[in-house]
Amino acid sequence: MLYGEHDRHLARIETLLGVSLISRGNTLTVSGPPDAADAAKAVLDSLYERLTRGQPVGSGEVDGAVRMATAPAIVEETRPAGNGPGGGILRAEIALRTRKRGAITPRSPMQAAYLQALSESELVFGLGPAGTGKTYLAVAQAVALLTTGQVDRIVLSRPAVEAGERLGFLPGDLKEKVDPYLRPLYDALHDMLPAEQVKKRLESGEIEIAPLAFMRGRTLGNAFVILDEAQNTTPMQMKMFLTRLGEGGRMAVTGDITQIDLPSGTRSGLRDALDILQGVEGVRFVHFTDADVVRHPMVARIIRAYDRAEAQRLAPRNGATGERAS
Repeated sequence: MLYGEHDRHLARIETLLGVSLISRGNTLTVSGPPDAADAAKAVLDSLYERLTRGQPVGSGEVDGAVRMATAPAIVEETRPAGNGPGGGILRAEIALRTRKRGAITPRSPMQAAYLQALSESELVFGLGPAGTGKTYLAVAQAVALLTTGQVDRIVLSRPAVEAGERLGFLPGDLKEKVDPYLRPLYDALHDMLPAEQVKKRLESGEIEIAPLAFMRGRTLGNAFVILDEAQNTTPMQMKMFLTRLGEGGRMAVTGDITQIDLPSGTRSGLRDALDILQGVEGVRFVHFTDADVVRHPMVARIIRAYDRAEAQRLAPRNGATGERAS
């Protein structure tokens, strides 16, 4: 189970870390540069410990263990040292338990920092590209708190901003028009809870999924509230949403400021909040990069390619600006 079918897990570790792994019975020999060999040992120990807890090990867990073993310094940089809630040392093992998926553990140091921020702070911003687990882990944290009675309900919201298609041209009533925009939130819920539980909790109001416009005028106490795709909010919408936080409530705001679908010239509420809320007590910001992408490896390569293309487009403009300034 540790080595994988036809030792494919060992082959993956060899490829990612540049080491050689030779197994004879229950003995595994690791050879390679000292740092890489130490990392490989840490990966194997972590995966074996996971198996002893009855948790599965697949290619995603192998990749995650390698990330955790090779980039520990990233976590410390995201944490405020001794500055109110959230200061201190990151716990070595963080896991969320959900009814359907069992234990959900971080697959990168930044995911570990994010999960700890979600457990410690009332308002957390998860920022970065697609595939880094920003929304998924926020929903997992919300479900874990709901099922253990630490919050009374979950409220999931997204701005219904068109990304190329016009909302009014979609068929059906308002709910049917808006549901496609909220589908990623439904998908995450169904991955955490059995379908009948999701349906029951939606009907009872314990879980609510609604467009951002429906948040106005409400106070959300004892609730875990998630705003997804926050880069598509305006500054006024973001302020409206953040001020919905009620007694005993928690909020997670996720988004990618490189994927803004607002009309040209409209400032993103997420970018605005990043500037305004820096240094505010109790607010945490976790910045993911393409190194934290936990989907298919191709996703990280696609993100890097687009980032390079964007940098090349901006380079002549910045050069021209520099010439004028000089």
